[in-house]
Amino acid sequence: MQKYPSGLLENAVNEFARLPGVGMRTALRFALNVLKWSKEEAIVFANAVNDLRSKVNYCRICHNICDTEICNICADTERDASTVCVVENIRDVMAIEGTGQFHGLYHVLGGIISPMDGMGPSDLNIDSLVKRAESGEAKEIILALSTTMEGDTTNFYIFRKLEHTNVKISIIARGISVGDEIEYADEITLGRAIINRTEFLETGKTI
Repeated sequence: MQKYPSGLLENAVNEFARLPGVGMRTALRFALNVLKWSKEEAIVFANAVNDLRSKVNYCRICHNICDTEICNICADTERDASTVCVVENIRDVMAIEGTGQFHGLYHVLGGIISPMDGMGPSDLNIDSLVKRAESGEAKEIILALSTTMEGDTTNFYIFRKLEHTNVKISIIARGISVGDEIEYADEITLGRAIINRTEFLETGKTI
């Protein structure tokens, strides 16, 4: 067991180690690096973390993170408001935006249906998506979820919730390999998948 010369250092290491993918050795390296900073730099870092947790908002339209009530994408009048891309999380928004191929709006579910992880439909931002479809402003909804069994289950659930509307429902082309996470796809593949999306059918198959 690692012995620390300072309880304060140990506390800092334990906190850094709470981050996903960060082991104790990496956490120690982070903490020792912070010790090399000036007090002003450390305060800036601490304030940034505190502001992230206490001041960041979620867009009331799409649930993306933002600094105001409505995110920059939803507020952009040059975006195509008739097309809404449904994604699992904020990282997926960033990934798709990085392709430069999509110019519509987004809807962040906040996860996918996964009973093993305790995530059901009521835990996701699906009701607000239905309301957006029922409002008549959206003409097409693109399901851009990860090509996993959980992603396909969520796709089918959303399709059933939206089938009473007149909205076209499409799904990104399977240029994304089955089982892949959206955020890890390269920009060219992801961009082509968005462009070559196909219509989603009740059977869960595409045409």
